[in-house]
This record gives sequence, C-alpha cells and structure tokens, in this order.
Amino acid sequence: MAADAPRRLAYDPGMQPIAHLDIYARRRAQLAAQLGPGGIAIVPTAPVRPRNRDSDYLYRFDSYFYYLTGFTEPHAWLVLTAEGRSILFCQPKDVEREIWDGLRLGPEAAPAALGVDEAHAVDTLPSRLPALLENRSTVWFPFATHEGLQAQVDGWLQPVRARVRYGVLCPQSLRDLCGPLDEMRLVKDDHELALMRRAAQISAQAHIRAMRRSAAAMRSGQDLREYHLDAELLHEFRQHGSQYPAYGSIVAAGANACILHYRADAAPIRDGELVLIDAGCELDGYASDITRTFPANGRFSGPQRELYDLVLAAQQAAVAATRPGQRFTDPHEAAVRVLAQGMLDVGLLDAQAVGTVDDVIAQRHYFRFYMHRTGHWLGLDVHDVGSYVEPSEMGQVSERQDPLSGETIKDRPSRILRPGMVLTLEPGLYVRPAPDVPERFWNIGIRIEDDAVVTADGCELITRGVPVAADEIEALMRG
Repeated sequence: MAADAPRRLAYDPGMQPIAHLDIYARRRAQLAAQLGPGGIAIVPTAPVRPRNRDSDYLYRFDSYFYYLTGFTEPHAWLVLTAEGRSILFCQPKDVEREIWDGLRLGPEAAPAALGVDEAHAVDTLPSRLPALLENRSTVWFPFATHEGLQAQVDGWLQPVRARVRYGVLCPQSLRDLCGPLDEMRLVKDDHELALMRRAAQISAQAHIRAMRRSAAAMRSGQDLREYHLDAELLHEFRQHGSQYPAYGSIVAAGANACILHYRADAAPIRDGELVLIDAGCELDGYASDITRTFPANGRFSGPQRELYDLVLAAQQAAVAATRPGQRFTDPHEAAVRVLAQGMLDVGLLDAQAVGTVDDVIAQRHYFRFYMHRTGHWLGLDVHDVGSYVEPSEMGQVSERQDPLSGETIKDRPSRILRPGMVLTLEPGLYVRPAPDVPERFWNIGIRIEDDAVVTADGCELITRGVPVAADEIEALMRG
C-alpha cells in the first residue's frame, strides 16, 4: 500500500463492504469452533468515556470486538454462536444525531458492510438477548474487561431461568472469552503484520523528525522543550494517516529519562543532555512501540557513549535470542547478562562488593540500574494479550525466593516463540545520583527499543527505519 493511500478502517461512507471481510469472517469462525456445543459468546465494544463536562475522550474501540468485526463505532455488541451465527447490535440510523456526531452504519447496512449474518438496533439488545441465551449450555464473555458486564449477563439470564418450567434450558456455565481470543491474537496473520510494518515505518520517521528538530534547535540556540518534540511526533503520526498515538508518548530530557513512565512535559532540553523518546503510532488499530535515546545536540559525550553502547550490545544479544523454539524469557536473560557484565566493567557495580557476573544476576544486583523486563507482546494493544506461559507446560511449577524482596515466586515454563509472534526488545540503564555511583554517569537514562516479528529462522526488526547505532544517530542529526 502506498504511504498515504486512502484506507477503509471500518467501513466505507458509501456503505460498501469493508476491505478484508474474509479475515474477520475467518476469525469469527475460528472462535465459534472453540465455544463448544451449545456455546454462545457476547462481545461488547468499548464505552464512550466522558472527559469533563459536555466533552468525551477521543473514542477508541475495544480490541477484541474490533478483531472480530472491523467495526469502529461505539455502542455496539457482537453475539456469536457455536454454530457460527453472527449477530451485530449497533446504533440505528438517526438523522438528527448524525448531524452532530457523524454518519452511522445502521443495522440495515451492517450485514453487507461487515459480513455478519444479521444486525439489530442496540436498544433491542436487552429484549433479544434472553431469547438468544435460551437452550445454550455455556455463555462466553471477556472477564474483567468491561465494568458491569458480569451483572448484565446475570440480568439477561434471569428471564431465561424463569422459563425453565416451560422446558427451556438455562446455561449452566460462564467462561472467559479472553482465553481463546488471546491465543488467536498472539500469532499475527499477514494482514496484521502488514499494518504493523506500516505503523513502524511511520513511527520511525517521527523519531527521525524529533531528532533533527532537537539538533537544529541546539545549533540555533532556540528554546526547546519536551512538548516541542512531542508535537513533532504527533505531526508525523497524523501526517501519514495514523489515527492516534499507541500510548502516551514519553519525551524525557536529562534526568527525566530515569523515570520509566515519564510523560512529555515542559522541561527544557539542554545542550549536552540525552533525550529519551518512547513513542509509537497506532494504525488501523495496531500499535508500534519505539524507544530511542539520543544526544540533544547530536553528539554523545564519552560517558553517554559508554553506557549507550552497553545498552545496544544488550539489545543485540536479545535480538540473537529471539527465534522460533526459544523461550520468551531468553531475550531478557541474554540482555541481563550483557548489562550485568557491563555494569561491572564500567564501574556501576563494584566487583569487590557484588562478586562475579553470575553473582550479580543471581542476587539481582543489576536491578538497581535495570528494573524492567526486556519486552512484551505487541499488537492491537501496545501491551498486547497472550499468555507468557507455555500452555502445554502450565502445570510445571517451581518455587524460588526473590533475593531482593524475599517473596516466594512461583515460576512456570516461559512461552515458546513461534513465527508470527510480535514482541518488543527494550533493554535500558537508568543511573540516579548516589555516593557509590561514578559521578560521570549521574542522571543518564538510556533505553533502546525495537519491535521484532518472529520469523521462520530468527526475527525481523520492523522499526529499524530509525537509526540505532550511535555513529548513525550522530550522522543523522548532523544532517
């Protein structure tokens, strides 16, 4: 697809069928086959959330609902039976409301536009759903994702139970729909990967734009704030068709980079400091997630370069460990070993006090400077769904005592990587001032993050459209 070609995210305003209808139909069929005899699934989209008086937050659909329908309007529900019957409940056409809020698809056009079997006005859901639940064995819905959903299901079951004297069967079990849907979403299909690659390209260009703005501002002596670079990111996202940032962008200058979930604020960006940007766009529902750390003026100092190269070496070790048959934890363990040895080598940790690299890892001495995991799943959600435990080995449990907290940890075998899984690889170092820490490293925070698609023989880094090597970053910012 061309960079700025028009797309149909949910449906065409002319109410023509959406692109890739077959993909959503296959997903619904795959899910229906897992509901069991007599099963029925209920999937709501996300609610509209008020921001303040007479103003709502920018609407974003529920990921599960969108995964099965491609439909982006609020106030919608999908009901799916084990036999494969799909029923959509959506907002009816309303000329007056559409003047204010925009066009609605409407139940009359929905079957042709979305490929569902039938559609009804959403205000008929309470009256129609009890009849759909009659003589069903199991009701599936996503647990703990929509406030009040459990109570709504209970309410719909009450009139069903009241009719058992007439021979109606009431469902006997409730099951969590997140389980099968999470497994489906964990391995991406070609359509999803194409969207994620495009999102990654857009986000990479946004990072490049921010780097260049920073270097230009430092050269000209302009006042530059974190929010200025945040604006550069947002401009690039929207310029190329992204609907939203995938998450609140982190733009952290100087010591702020040592705050893991810092948000872009008003702090000045100073010549000689590092800037950490963790930002990615969302495109047609799919997230990207990139972190780059760069010198505000385009030139790494000696201590900055020393720690930057260490973090990059840790990421390279994680990349080498990301391939089919490896465990999800393997990239993290590879990165930790490189970082732990590096902490000893540069003097962040005193070998006389903490011992060998194996001691540093066993006792988690590295945690002082590296306190998060090296990655997470990525997809429709930036921290995407999917178990981090290998399902076939769920029963294998071992216990250990955490050397820092003393807490007893129950470990289960980590997920085995398969082609089509997408994860981030994001090691870092965060050095706060302390008497036993070399002063040349104080207030340096570095993270390097790329998005990796597991392939048949390794992994593909889809976010390398923005440079990562220190020399390449400096060359980019000089230009």
